[in-house]
Amino acid sequence: MQVDALALRLRPRAPLEAADLGVRLCQNAARSIYVCYAMVALPVIAVAFSTAGIASWLPTTILWLAKPWFDRTILFVLSRAAFGQATSSGDLLKAKKQVWWDQLLFTLTVRRLSPWRSLTQPVYQLEGLSPFTARRRVRQIRRRGAGSALMMTSAFSLAESAIVINLLSLVFWFAPAGYQPDLSGWLSGEPSPLFTSVVAIAYAIAVFFLEPFYVASGFAMYLNRRAELEAWDIEQEFRRAFAQ
Repeated sequence: MQVDALALRLRPRAPLEAADLGVRLCQNAARSIYVCYAMVALPVIAVAFSTAGIASWLPTTILWLAKPWFDRTILFVLSRAAFGQATSSGDLLKAKKQVWWDQLLFTLTVRRLSPWRSLTQPVYQLEGLSPFTARRRVRQIRRRGAGSALMMTSAFSLAESAIVINLLSLVFWFAPAGYQPDLSGWLSGEPSPLFTSVVAIAYAIAVFFLEPFYVASGFAMYLNRRAELEAWDIEQEFRRAFAQ
């Protein structure tokens, strides 16, 4: 890791303050992130919605399962943005094997169930450690940060739910009088296919918008933890001082 090449100014931060830094990083690199993210998310969303004829709950389930795989593309772009590098679709395609296919089964199973996956994903993806050799390193990164990472995951889950609910409310607000969706089927546990499709669309929009900020927050918490462990902030200040 070339600490002096980092575009981020490192200093001791509380984990949740570091998460705020990740949000700013995501905002600054939003164009690169969403262009590359759309390359993987939109085809998966299209495939997910094509399964609605099999079962109405499948599209939402597929998108939920695919989140950790989406995160790999987002993290790839963020890792370059941290060094001030923009990422094009061509850059992503050149690294597609490493980004999309490495540890695929592990990503879609164990990583999907991890409540702090945004904090520990850089260990697997950026440090190049296999799931079997990374356990000690993951424990080291999680120490003093697992609780904050869990809080952040919970906060983003609530934000995602709020976006979905607000998008669904638009259907009721803009529906002509007498044509509001009937919620009786949903309350009885048998929602109509149309209502289920609307829920899936709202969920897809929420995931597409919010997931980069979640990954960026965890990535910044990871960088902050590594700065604590390896004194990156001190090294960065020394390099800048002697470079002048």
